[in-house]
Amino acid sequence: MKFSSRTLFKKSLEIFQNLPKQHRGIIIASSCFLLLLLIIPSSEENLDVEDIQVGKRIQVALPEDIMPAGTIPRQSALPQRSTPKVTNNTTTEQLPSLAKNQSTQQDGSLTSGKLQRKVKIQDTKEELANLSWQTVKVRNGDSLALILKRLGFTAQTTYAVSTAKGKDSQLLKRLNVGDQLRIASNDTQQLAALEYPLSKTDTLFINLVGDSYQSHRESKEVEIRESFSYGTITSSFWNAGASAGLNDSQIINFANMFGWDIDFALDIREGDSFHVTFEKKYVEGEYIGTGDILAAEITNQGEVFQAIRFTDGEYYSPDGRSMRKAFLRAPVNFKYISSSFKRNRRHPVTKRVQSHNGIDYAAKQGTPVVAAGNGKVTHAAYSKYNGYYVFIQHGNGIVTKYLHFYKRAAVKKGQRVKQGQVIGYVGATGLAAGPHLHYEFLLHGVHRNPRTVKLPVAKPIAKKYKAKFTLLAAKRLEALSGAKNALLSTQANDIAPND
Repeated sequence: MKFSSRTLFKKSLEIFQNLPKQHRGIIIASSCFLLLLLIIPSSEENLDVEDIQVGKRIQVALPEDIMPAGTIPRQSALPQRSTPKVTNNTTTEQLPSLAKNQSTQQDGSLTSGKLQRKVKIQDTKEELANLSWQTVKVRNGDSLALILKRLGFTAQTTYAVSTAKGKDSQLLKRLNVGDQLRIASNDTQQLAALEYPLSKTDTLFINLVGDSYQSHRESKEVEIRESFSYGTITSSFWNAGASAGLNDSQIINFANMFGWDIDFALDIREGDSFHVTFEKKYVEGEYIGTGDILAAEITNQGEVFQAIRFTDGEYYSPDGRSMRKAFLRAPVNFKYISSSFKRNRRHPVTKRVQSHNGIDYAAKQGTPVVAAGNGKVTHAAYSKYNGYYVFIQHGNGIVTKYLHFYKRAAVKKGQRVKQGQVIGYVGATGLAAGPHLHYEFLLHGVHRNPRTVKLPVAKPIAKKYKAKFTLLAAKRLEALSGAKNALLSTQANDIAPND
């Protein structure tokens, strides 16, 4: 029995109309869904029907996160739309969270941690190199606020930089005239970085990290090399030291080392000689200055004196006796004694005969004067007769006085000072005929001659360190002797007659 298309349609419609209402709704919804599947493509990619053949296998690209590590997918047979450039099968658009937290190795596997941090450090260096840098020199009266204001930065930026995370940011509050700052701006004209060299070895860095500033301090490694110097005295020790290449600080330190045993004004003779080994400091191959004196020797009127620096920073004789007595014989490097300790002396200015209760050390104006011993400053002022002066109270009823300074150093009443610390500079203020230091030594209120008063001896090196010091002393003296022998050999070759 055959039915026409029209009859089949009528029969189907009757059957559909006789179905329950709920069933009719399901059939309608399913039909609409199938119709949509036929009309709308299953993906955003437009498929070329001609490329699809019956029985041909189609390779579909799978997301990388469900592929085994190291697997390289085959090329899909489906035409691909234009996409962002893919690196190791991963794009930033596809995996934004992955790009933030992980990095991709060449084999397609993912890793995180140290490699990612190295990439960030490299990126930071490149970012700093791409910033706009300028160098600013600190002027008289400058502060960080004034400097940044001149460069166009706001007060808010100054506050944020000066309060950067890290304790070292406080160093920006103590800028010195002549210091240099390197300041960088980014593309949005924000202050992105600041570099402040604190010394030849240390630099303060402040960087913008996110929306805040962070500070840290970096120190360059200092290389220590030993050097040797020598000299022969023809006029004064100061001139001989300068001719030997020693700086002012080294000359003062050398004299202080032997100042309890040798009077460098009265005891030094023409022909006396000295030898010294000391440190030279280098940073990245560049010389930055001298360090400590390691060993020293001076021959005075035929007698040899030697001193070796120990790890405690003190100097000792080769047998371990301290070179430091309780007081210096002379607190200044002077040319000569212009007036000795006398009970009756005609004053060069007033012309009156009166007691001279100290010693006058003639020296060039500005020559540093140091404290003769540890103590407390009781007076630091100016008077008509004394000029600028400093009095120091020591232990055991001892007082030392220093008069006629050109100017005082940064010492004040009540301050404690150490032996060898600079307290003033030679001058001719007050009742003085010329530049000199008037130095007095009082014991229980009685004036004593500083040149002849008996000075207590400091303690020797502790017994527990004696063996260690003995080894160090032998090493230092051997180096000193080797340098001297090399010098003598060179001098002998220089004066040897030609064949």
